[in-house]
Amino acid sequence: MSAVGHTAHTGIVAPFDELVGQDIAARFLSAVITSDKPHHAYAFVGPLGSGKTAAATALAQALLCPNGGADSCESCKRVIRRTHPDFHVVEPLGAAGYLMQQIQELIRDSMLAPIRARRKVYLLTRGDLLADSAANSLLKTLEEPPPGTFFIILARTQSALKDTLLSRCQVLAFRRIPESEALSTISQNTGATTVEARIALAATGGSLLFAEQFWRSQERRDLRVATIEALERLPHADDADLLEAVKNLLVAMKAPLDVVILEQKNQLKLSEDYLGKGALGRLEQQQRRELSNREHQTIGETLEVARSWLRDIMLIKVYEAASPQSVSPRDTPQIINTDFHSNIERIAARVELDNCARALEATQEAQRLIQYNVNPQLALEVMFFAIREELI
Repeated sequence: MSAVGHTAHTGIVAPFDELVGQDIAARFLSAVITSDKPHHAYAFVGPLGSGKTAAATALAQALLCPNGGADSCESCKRVIRRTHPDFHVVEPLGAAGYLMQQIQELIRDSMLAPIRARRKVYLLTRGDLLADSAANSLLKTLEEPPPGTFFIILARTQSALKDTLLSRCQVLAFRRIPESEALSTISQNTGATTVEARIALAATGGSLLFAEQFWRSQERRDLRVATIEALERLPHADDADLLEAVKNLLVAMKAPLDVVILEQKNQLKLSEDYLGKGALGRLEQQQRRELSNREHQTIGETLEVARSWLRDIMLIKVYEAASPQSVSPRDTPQIINTDFHSNIERIAARVELDNCARALEATQEAQRLIQYNVNPQLALEVMFFAIREELI
């Protein structure tokens, strides 16, 4: 790694040089880590896919790692996998954003001593979804945090954050990463081809960090295939077939979560030797929250895969409208799911753009229902029925 992330105290290089296209952010975060008294609260602002989450993860690695962010050590691996007991990733659980109960629990937890490291890091992934009441509850903790406690708040724009929060944070802006740079980085770090990297990026909503994790996970890649195969069968599926397809998809969704559960069990087992009963209880509580976050992530990826498949169909329709000759997805690099190009082309030949647009709206509605805590199975069934109606 380059000297960008060099840690003065240990000689170990922190992983900030892996922040693609974010040289200013990398230099800023390097200065944070080399500082004797790093600030306790940061706001990372930038568009989707700009690398904010990757930067927050790298900062958490450097703050929690005994070597300042060695990247290959066990502490850093736990941060990357989000299984480190002192790295708390807080996703909004309410349909409209963070629940007051979540923020109150965060505040109470921040008062407790770290479990494994000398510090604790709290990452709020959607600072723009902090309502006034929740944000106000957090202000005092941000103003006078417990020693060794750090907060990172992510948002797509600075204006989306409350002024009172911004005044207590150091703000770091991130620029949009060109797709070519993102694809090149994913390929370099995972060994994926450009086509495979594009698939991973689409499945994770444009997040470079999550795209790399996606492609390294056979279970998540298998879930993508299962999702598209289920969608392909919809035009010929009766009601019973459709309901069975959703059940099978939910089973496929469990596979990535089973990997997380196994990691958590191993972590608990290793921690029993040096943690007291209270600390173990807190660790178990954090693991339950993390598993809930992963469940939402898995469902979100399933919906993103469905959207990418529907957009591919729409793109073929647009090309057909522009030219009377058939356009093969193999000759169209914008197509995401090139491994399913034949069926995409066949479906595109018999549906209209308006049908595709309405089917795409059904995926957004499913996401909205899930945010309102509607049972995922029911939300997916409603979505599949709506998509089938447009594709038949």
